[in-house]
Amino acid sequence: MEKMPEHGKGNGIPLGINGLGRIGKLTLWHHVGRKYFSEIVVNMGRRVGSSIADLAHYIERDSSYGSLHAYLYGHRSKRLITDLNDKNGTMRIDGVPVRILRDSRNPKDIAWDIHDIKLVVDTTGQFLDPTLPPDQAGGSIRGHFDAGAQKVIVSAPFKIKDKSKSMPEDAVTTVMGVNDTDYDPRIHHVISNASCTTTCLAHMMKPLINSFGPKKILTASMATVHAVTGSQQVLDRPAESGATDLRKNRSILNNIILTTTGAAKTLALVIPEMKQIGFIAESVRIPTTTGSLIILVVNLQEESSGGSIRRDTINQIYEEASRNDPNGYLQYTEEQNVSEDIIGVPRAAAIIEGHETHTRTADVSIDLRKVEGIRKELLAQDDPTLLKISITQAVIYGWYDNELGSYVNILGDRTVSIAENM
Repeated sequence: MEKMPEHGKGNGIPLGINGLGRIGKLTLWHHVGRKYFSEIVVNMGRRVGSSIADLAHYIERDSSYGSLHAYLYGHRSKRLITDLNDKNGTMRIDGVPVRILRDSRNPKDIAWDIHDIKLVVDTTGQFLDPTLPPDQAGGSIRGHFDAGAQKVIVSAPFKIKDKSKSMPEDAVTTVMGVNDTDYDPRIHHVISNASCTTTCLAHMMKPLINSFGPKKILTASMATVHAVTGSQQVLDRPAESGATDLRKNRSILNNIILTTTGAAKTLALVIPEMKQIGFIAESVRIPTTTGSLIILVVNLQEESSGGSIRRDTINQIYEEASRNDPNGYLQYTEEQNVSEDIIGVPRAAAIIEGHETHTRTADVSIDLRKVEGIRKELLAQDDPTLLKISITQAVIYGWYDNELGSYVNILGDRTVSIAENM
């Protein structure tokens, strides 16, 4: 895996960011601090408040991470946003020129070409289908190309609406530290950075696959205990016409809400060996603003000889993988953490809570009469229905800051690595 360029050593090109929601604003924070890009052009597509000072107020403060200046430089720092110009839509943030575009929300109409933007990070979550044409009604991710961009990174998994269509050749999904080398700058122009959950899950599954191989992992399942997102409701409200999941319209303030995740499907794009493993992924939303947890359960087939797979075996796999990770995306700890402890931890795709790893080995009996392909003459005469296999079930906990600490910082690495090859 290529080494990430250091902070502050930029190549002089500007960066475009479409959208200024949770991921968009924190992506701006990341690149202001990193100072790799010479200028950052943010497309809002509309005006905010009564002047650009109101937008600066929003950028400067965050309910999860505090103020931008304190995040970058500590509690003795001073405010960093200066040179506000409402007419031009410009400001400086810690010396970095930032321009706000407020005219167009459709990607094809954004003025990227006027501002020489070749690389765009789309954080809106609205344009996720790479098969749609640039002039699609309501907008398309490919509209950015008509507007002047050459590469577009999507801060979410792709979602192809027409199931008869396949993934275009110029589109790829990558997770840094897992399959980022799948990106070919000559071929790929639309890049999905997957999701925060897939990023964590990929870093949890990859060491197990490397150690045991996909055939020894019989099944796996995960549940993410996930912080709320902007798609949920603050207070109960009626569902939209045709909605099938009524829970999405219940208050995020005082409910544990069962929902879905596409992590299992996306994971197979990132780690092809997952197609050989039976896998289920579920999600539970809880009333916290950030900081999430994956509970991963894997069933492993034991060897016919040798010791059982124990808790120490699993922890050693992760501890070694963590030591050998050049970018620190996978971290291992024996400490007893709570979710607040991992918020803001930089580039921690997954923090394995080794203290809570559990294993249990048991013999599983299989009725051979229900197994396809077993010839009757091969069944034992004394007990034709019984076959015992030793299986170890392992439960592994992985923390991740689903916003800035994990996902956005790793998205920033993906962005810089693509810029390096432009």
